[in-house]
Amino acid sequence: MPPARAPSALLLHSLRSLNFETPLLGASARSLSTTSSTREGAEAQKPSFYRNPDPATVFVPRLERKLSREGKPPIGSRRRRAALAQSPGIPFDRLPYQCFQEARNILIEDRAEKLKKIETERARIARLQDVDPSTFPGGEVYKQRRLRSMQAELEQLKILADINDPNVKRRFEDGKGTSDRRKSRESWLTKTGDMNKPIYRYLAERKWREYPRKILVQRITQMNVLPDVIPNCDPILDVKISFGKKAVPPGDFVESHISETPCQLTLQLFDRGEKMVSIAIVDPDVPNIETDSFDTRCHFLASNITISATQTLVDLAKLSVDSQVLLPWLPPHAQKGSPYHRLSIIVLQQKDNIPIDLEIARKKIARDGFSTRSFMSRHILSPISASLFRNQWDESTAAVMQRAGLAGADVELKRKKVEPLPYKRRNPSSFR
Repeated sequence: MPPARAPSALLLHSLRSLNFETPLLGASARSLSTTSSTREGAEAQKPSFYRNPDPATVFVPRLERKLSREGKPPIGSRRRRAALAQSPGIPFDRLPYQCFQEARNILIEDRAEKLKKIETERARIARLQDVDPSTFPGGEVYKQRRLRSMQAELEQLKILADINDPNVKRRFEDGKGTSDRRKSRESWLTKTGDMNKPIYRYLAERKWREYPRKILVQRITQMNVLPDVIPNCDPILDVKISFGKKAVPPGDFVESHISETPCQLTLQLFDRGEKMVSIAIVDPDVPNIETDSFDTRCHFLASNITISATQTLVDLAKLSVDSQVLLPWLPPHAQKGSPYHRLSIIVLQQKDNIPIDLEIARKKIARDGFSTRSFMSRHILSPISASLFRNQWDESTAAVMQRAGLAGADVELKRKKVEPLPYKRRNPSSFR
C-alpha cells in the first residue's frame, strides 16, 4: 500500500474556504417556500474571484488582462500575487515558504553588517570634519575632495543595505511608502516610493534608464534637437510633459487649442539635494520667406527654478513673473503649408545654484532669433535634460493666432516650383 501524501497548499486553502453548517438539534424541518435560502443568498452576494478579481492577488493571465482594460493594473509581480492569494491574511515577510525565510535570514545578517559599516563611515566623516585643513598637503581642497569621496561611499552603503530587502522592492513596485500622503498631483505622478531615501532614488533611476531614457534620447537625436537647438546633452533627469490632464510623450503632436495654455513639467531628479535650473522652450522651425530658411523663436523662458527629488512639478503658468519668468508663454503655432514645428524643451542647470539677475538678463534677450547657445554661455549654464513636442496647422490654429494677436493666419505657404535644367527639360516637338 503506497504511503499517504501530504495535502497540497491549494487543497488546504480550498478546504479552509468552505463553510460547513452544523444543523441544530431538535429543529424542525425547513418549510417549503418560493424564496431562496439564506445560504444561497449569501453565496450570491459574495463577490466572485473571477467576476471581481483583486489587483493585489490576481495571478490568472486572463484576469490580469481584464483588470488592465478596466484601468486597474495588477500590483507587483505575478509570483508575489500568487503567494499572497494562497496565504491570505499572512504578512508578506512571513510567508510560509522555507526557502524564502532562509533567504531572508541571510539578507538580515548582511544588512546588519552594512549598518555597522555605515556607522563606521559616519564616524570617519565626523573625525575628518574636525581636522584642521592645514595638516593636509593639499589644504582645504584636499579635505573637501576626501569628504566628497567618503560621502559617496556612505550613500553607496545605504543603497547596498536595502537593495535586497523584499519589502523595499514590494513598496517600490506598488508605488507606496511616500513621505507625503496628500493626494497631490506630484505624488500621483511619481509613484516610486519615498524619494528622500537613497534606495528609492536608485531604483527609480535604474528603472528610468532601462527604457524611458532611451526613448527620450532617441527622440531628441532623431528629430535633431541636437545640434539644432543645443550642441549636446546627456539627460540626467526625467522630463514629463502634460497639458492639463493630457500627458504628452516625447515628440508627440499637440493641437493648437490644447497648447494655447502653458504646460506642466515633471522634472524628476535622482540626485540628493536641490538644483536651480532654467527652462527654455524654443521653436527652431520658424519659416523665413525672405531668406528662404528657418529662424528660431523662444516661446517661454524662465530661470531660478528650484527642483529636487521630491519637488518635481513645475507649472509654467504659476511661476513668478517678477523673479522667475523672462519671456511669458507664447502659444505654439504653425502657418498653413509650413512643415511641423519642433517645440524643444531645454532644462539648463545654473552654476553653483547661483540665481540669475533677471533685470540684466532681460536687456539681452529677444523672443525672435533667440539663441540657446548664447544664453548658455552668457550665464554659464549647462544642459541636463531635454524633450520636445510638435505642432502643425490644424482647424484651431487660426483662432489661437487671432486670440494671441499673431499675424499670418490668413497666409498659406506653398513650395516654390523649381524649374528643371535645360538638358532635363522635355521638348514637346520631339514627340511629334
